[in-house]
Amino acid sequence: MNAVLDIYASQPFWIWLAVGVLLLAVEAALATEWLLWPAVAAGVVAVLTALGLRMGLAVEVGLFAALTVLATALSRRLIQKVNPADHPDINDRDLRLVGQRARVVQAFVEGRGRVFVSGAEWVALIDGDAPPVGGSVVVDRLEGPSLKVRREA
Repeated sequence: MNAVLDIYASQPFWIWLAVGVLLLAVEAALATEWLLWPAVAAGVVAVLTALGLRMGLAVEVGLFAALTVLATALSRRLIQKVNPADHPDINDRDLRLVGQRARVVQAFVEGRGRVFVSGAEWVALIDGDAPPVGGSVVVDRLEGPSLKVRREA
């Protein structure tokens, strides 16, 4: 521990850079999206210490904590603005299917058939009268590995 304190006393930049790189490496390995902002905050403190702004360990840790909270809070607001809660996750392919038009590729027998939507064939379930092969249906929801569809209006 004395070696780390000696390095901090002579070159605090390297300690903060190491903290930032370590957090960034863990973030890259785990993809949690929560360690990115502490890594950025550690990088900012490292740059400030490299510029010769010596604040002492307690102030630097406080600045690191404040920057982490600020960056995390701002990023959450930005993400909510970009991805509103009423829209499905852009990366969730299955939820993006809801509301899309699909083409019937295998006739429905007893309410079960196959449809083509978004570049893939899916098992589809329908209640009531089903359109013929080549007809259109609309995806209502997902039911396990199947799509629940309805006749297009």
